[in-house]
Amino acid sequence: MSWTRNHVGDSRPRATEIGGGAIAGLPGVRAFRCLAHEAASVPIVLAAPHGGRCYPAHVLAALRAPDHVLLRLEDRLVDCLADAVARETGACLLVAEAPRAMIDLNRAVDDVDWDMLADAPRSAAHPGAPGSGHSGHRARSGLGLVPRRLPGVGELWKGRLRYADLVERIASIHQPYHAALESLVERVREQWGAVLLIDLHSMPPLPGNGGAPAQFVVGDRFGTACDGELVASIFSYLAAERRPVAHNRPYAGGFVLDRHARRSAGVYAVQIEIDRTAYLDAAMAEPGVGFESVTALLAGMVRRLAVDVAALGRDRLRWRAAAE
Repeated sequence: MSWTRNHVGDSRPRATEIGGGAIAGLPGVRAFRCLAHEAASVPIVLAAPHGGRCYPAHVLAALRAPDHVLLRLEDRLVDCLADAVARETGACLLVAEAPRAMIDLNRAVDDVDWDMLADAPRSAAHPGAPGSGHSGHRARSGLGLVPRRLPGVGELWKGRLRYADLVERIASIHQPYHAALESLVERVREQWGAVLLIDLHSMPPLPGNGGAPAQFVVGDRFGTACDGELVASIFSYLAAERRPVAHNRPYAGGFVLDRHARRSAGVYAVQIEIDRTAYLDAAMAEPGVGFESVTALLAGMVRRLAVDVAALGRDRLRWRAAAE
């Protein structure tokens, strides 16, 4: 990663913005950016893996569908929400600049649709390698490591993807993003004894099913990724703010939580999906009237969770000291 510029607030901790990875076809544009603090003021890391919208010309030229369809692949402007919350609360931040249309950072590298690759050396592939044939259900549904199709739209691309291009995207975008996230999370955990990774996403409106539809969905991989008290704290906070919330359905979290959560080591993670109508305009393209209120809501939630995580971290640090 390369250092780009500093941000120094009047009373906030010193933060440095870092860029890392690369996007083929966009020289000088980094695949992600990170806002990190020399000493983290809260034990929270925010991430937005689907916020990227830096599209190279060759990706747009390969698109079969109209360009506006790409908005459905993006977690539109959730990176702006995350950025605003991070600067307000002092949380560390990692957001994608590379678009999900190129590679999905919330998928494992083996979650590949074999049929969309033009020339993968299948005989030479191995489990865990792109094109190995060990695809997950996401790839079969059309939303694997590289999205292939969308409901109501069909096939996204004019032709098949070259295997070499997929390998390059993994090496220049996926791997460095997750290496940076791991490093950031571990740095905060080491300081505080515990850390909470909040993976921010957005979703289309959910059906009400006879009641108020959930504006937020909290995913914790059915309890495997996060301490129950932290999840309960999120629900309590959102209930007090009169925001309808669901748990794990229809979104329980994905590869980011599987890859980075380590409850036994004090690394907790949740995926939070936000209804796009809560903060975007009617066209689902630009900030709407609710953008500032959702920002304030998330900032308040981060502050509350920071207290909870810090308490867990203090317990872990005491245990560590006692063991030594």
